[in-house]
Amino acid sequence: MTAASPSTRRLALLLAGLAMFGPFSIDTIFPAFPQLAQRLGVDEVAVQQTVSVYLLFYGLMSLAHGPLSDAWGRKRVILGGLVVFVAASVGCALSTDLPTLLAFRALQGLSAGVGMIVGRAVIRDVYQGHDAQRLMSQVSMIFGIAPAIAPIIGGWILLSGAGWPLIFWFLVVFSLLLLAATARFLPETHPVQARTPLSPRGLVRDYLRIGSNPRFMRLALAGSINFGGIFLYIASAPAFVMQHLRLGEGGFAWLFIPTIGGMTAGSYLSGRMAGRTTPTRQVATGFVCCALSAVLNIGYVALAPQLALPWAVLPIFLGGLGMALIFPILALAVLDMYPHQRGLASSLQAFLQLMASTLVAGVVSPLLSHSPLQLALGQAGFFAVGFVFWYWEHRRERALP
Repeated sequence: MTAASPSTRRLALLLAGLAMFGPFSIDTIFPAFPQLAQRLGVDEVAVQQTVSVYLLFYGLMSLAHGPLSDAWGRKRVILGGLVVFVAASVGCALSTDLPTLLAFRALQGLSAGVGMIVGRAVIRDVYQGHDAQRLMSQVSMIFGIAPAIAPIIGGWILLSGAGWPLIFWFLVVFSLLLLAATARFLPETHPVQARTPLSPRGLVRDYLRIGSNPRFMRLALAGSINFGGIFLYIASAPAFVMQHLRLGEGGFAWLFIPTIGGMTAGSYLSGRMAGRTTPTRQVATGFVCCALSAVLNIGYVALAPQLALPWAVLPIFLGGLGMALIFPILALAVLDMYPHQRGLASSLQAFLQLMASTLVAGVVSPLLSHSPLQLALGQAGFFAVGFVFWYWEHRRERALP
């Protein structure tokens, strides 16, 4: 297979779709927060738990998706995850109180990561080197559409007069379409002879071995913490859009289109740069973009008496672009460290990223989202710490004989 073949384009579309239903589960309900609080008789801080609980269980189960696919095959595990996600989305739509909704959100989280985590292993099963980077970038570029359009779709559903349960029925339909497409078009890329037996004791031992590898942790944390700078705005979207930008339920596009537009542009550039520049130079370029984003963002919110469009979101566009230049390189570097356990390595990498995102959504966002300046400073902090981990690894590599 080559990066230009129709089968590769179809694979990129399918893997991007499988990665989409995770962000769709988070972002489509953002415009419904006020309605959820009113209908369920709770405050909006309690409604924020629908994101935190989802991310917590998403992260915990991410430790299992990859090893299960190493043992049972990629396609079988993805299909099973989609079936569970459909059932969980039906449960969310039928919930009448917050505890029930949180329980089904947890079940959504347990299943939603299967497409992204196992999909990365599929890419590395099929392609090597620059071809793998190009396909990873293509998937990231298409996948980037999801967080941009999901809250817009959620807002349209609410503006149509339909209640919040219809958002979850939309997720049911979307995941059923993915289930049919996966069953029909996704090849099994992990043959029986390459599979590893599933042993709980061995799994714990392997996770401890990989998790104690300093190089793995530096690369994984560099990507995960850097992404936290972008996710801080995604998790704070209701406050940023409705309070700071003073827009209504249909105004989420003003945040998400520039944010994900930057990520999509960065993914496109990453694919074009594959084979034309070194991975180190590409990552360094990405961090320069993130630094410029942080400086412009802090400068604007510190000087502006009231946030105004488009200036309030242009720095976030630049940050998304930088993050998308960085992520494919770091993700592939982690997978290449363990060629016989790519699923497990992908799971642990995703776990670290999702635990960081859970911390952002559950702790950092509630602390900082009341102030645009604090959000900008928080974003800059995540970018800076991500850079420190990457630079640490870069210096270690240069010191090797």
